[in-house]
Amino acid sequence: MHIKKKKCIFARKRTFKSSLFDMNIYDWVVIILPVLVSLFAVRWIYFKILKIAKVKNLVDNPDARKLQKTPVPVVGGLAIFFGLILGLLAGIAMTGLLGAEVQQLTGITPAPRLLPIVLAMSIMLYVGCMDDIMGLSPKARFAIEILVILGMIFSSGICVVSLHGLWGITDIPWTVSVPLTIFAGVGIINAVNMVDGVNGLSSGLCITCSMLFGLYFLSIGDYVNAVLAFSMAASLFHFFVHNVFGEQSRMFIGDAGTMVMGVLMTWFVMCTMHDAGQNYSLPHNYCPTAMVVAILSVPVADTLRVMTMRVLHGKSPFSPDKTHLHHAFVGIGVSHSITALSEILINVAVVGIWYLSVRLGAPLHCQLYTVVLVAAIFVWGTYAFLVYEQHSNSSIAQWLRHFSPKTHLGKTEWWQRLTYRLDAPEFDEHERKNLRERLERKFMNR
Repeated sequence: MHIKKKKCIFARKRTFKSSLFDMNIYDWVVIILPVLVSLFAVRWIYFKILKIAKVKNLVDNPDARKLQKTPVPVVGGLAIFFGLILGLLAGIAMTGLLGAEVQQLTGITPAPRLLPIVLAMSIMLYVGCMDDIMGLSPKARFAIEILVILGMIFSSGICVVSLHGLWGITDIPWTVSVPLTIFAGVGIINAVNMVDGVNGLSSGLCITCSMLFGLYFLSIGDYVNAVLAFSMAASLFHFFVHNVFGEQSRMFIGDAGTMVMGVLMTWFVMCTMHDAGQNYSLPHNYCPTAMVVAILSVPVADTLRVMTMRVLHGKSPFSPDKTHLHHAFVGIGVSHSITALSEILINVAVVGIWYLSVRLGAPLHCQLYTVVLVAAIFVWGTYAFLVYEQHSNSSIAQWLRHFSPKTHLGKTEWWQRLTYRLDAPEFDEHERKNLRERLERKFMNR
């Protein structure tokens, strides 16, 4: 069997827009409507799923390795998947209502093209729920992940079939491209899963990655994947806010959510590497490989370091420990929210440096080397620095210990008022009134 390199089957047929301002009204409607539907769908379903999780005791209990101190519901992925699917359904319905003539004009015919990734996300959601509730062995998860990625490859005809000139490599035979795609996909899924350690980190990183992929797909006219990416970001937003600022309303995304996000990031990488397309927002010499590595730099670089160190110490690469970058931040006293923000900013910085290298006309291989070097310095170097300072008594370590308590914003007035607003639906009217009065007395006495 030979997987042919298709000409970006998700993009309009060589009618790429040279600017976002050239998009017509139908393009904007079909892109914006699913995003709004996803945003409000998660807002509507969130507390219903939260209530079910608490009644059925579907919670993540604290232990020596975990950072939370109380049981937290662990089914946030269900809310995110609900919002994403409802948003995509709205987009598909809208393209149907617009009619065949408008579909030909916009180049958007999403339903059959979305089927492989929607089915893959559904399977991963189910597997993740099983893992959250009863636990699955790493071997079982690996086998399922490989089968799901194979299903996506052979049902869509998409995989990593080219490096687009990197090291002089263009077309890759299917005997190499399929195993390469499986290796990359399994790595991405597990990287997204393993980075989920503090409030807002995995969801914040995936919002960032989805937005970056969405902008890329939009720039090459791949509106179907752009809608998918932006809808995922919108679905994650409401969860992210509650995960960071909520207390009674906080849920964890769980393995169900991280596996859905991981397989979606894998899909975006597959589509990008299958046919990078003509991109009018980037110079002709941009390196798609460097771009996808930059977009996923923090979860991939952190996971590679953690798994390598475990193997070097004679442990299983999947044995749980506290050696992730977020553990180093928390170890010196930095709050969860600032830890998540720091890692997101590191990820954005790597993408920004890659983009600068493209604008400066760097060759393809130099772009990739730049991304790998910068990611290693920012991720591995930051971890090594924080761990060293945590056990030293240098002036920098003393400053970090003095500064770290200031990152805990949970006791500030604006944070607690926001927490009250987010948690309010969890209380009855009497509880809301008492909590509001306690907050007012507390801040009036300051």
